[in-house]
Amino acid sequence: MNPNTFPTKGNLILAKNSLALAKQGYELMDKKRNILIRELMALIDKAEDIQHEINETYTSAYQALQKANIQMGINEVQKFAHAVPIENSVTIKSRSIMGTEIPLVEYDDTGKNYPAYAFFSTRESLDEAKAGFEKVKELTIKLSMIENSAYRLAYNIKKTQKRANALQNITIPNYETITRDITNALEEKEREEFTRLKVIKRMHSK
Repeated sequence: MNPNTFPTKGNLILAKNSLALAKQGYELMDKKRNILIRELMALIDKAEDIQHEINETYTSAYQALQKANIQMGINEVQKFAHAVPIENSVTIKSRSIMGTEIPLVEYDDTGKNYPAYAFFSTRESLDEAKAGFEKVKELTIKLSMIENSAYRLAYNIKKTQKRANALQNITIPNYETITRDITNALEEKEREEFTRLKVIKRMHSK
């Protein structure tokens, strides 16, 4: 038998304190869950908007690329494509939302307006394709950050939900039962003691 369930005033105080702490913990878990859900819903809306923009931008960029292939030739366009430098301007940091580490991707786009080829030997369609795919890259970076953040938030929402459920359905009812049982036992002891004292008093008065 758990010694903390013995009907003593000390155990009653401990049970009441544990019950209050469990209720406070559940309120905090519930608030955390609601905040994370709001953040997740906002990210989902952003992801849908960015995905739609990516689809439109990619379509127009690919059409411009096809036009450049026709005007300049696929082999010529391919030569210019090899001149594009490797992307190394993406850095990843993080921020915290209610204890959830969210990736913060930073992209340095200062060089995107400076093509790696000469204007005199190309067509406007190639410039349009480059600009379009640069925008697709930038949007894809944003989308990856949002989707990764949404995944981490969803995972922590699930964890928080489990903890809140455990507090609500197991811990709090358990301490409520212990508190009630100890209170009833102490009250019964007080009634027995009161009755015993009345009997003793009556015997003395006789």
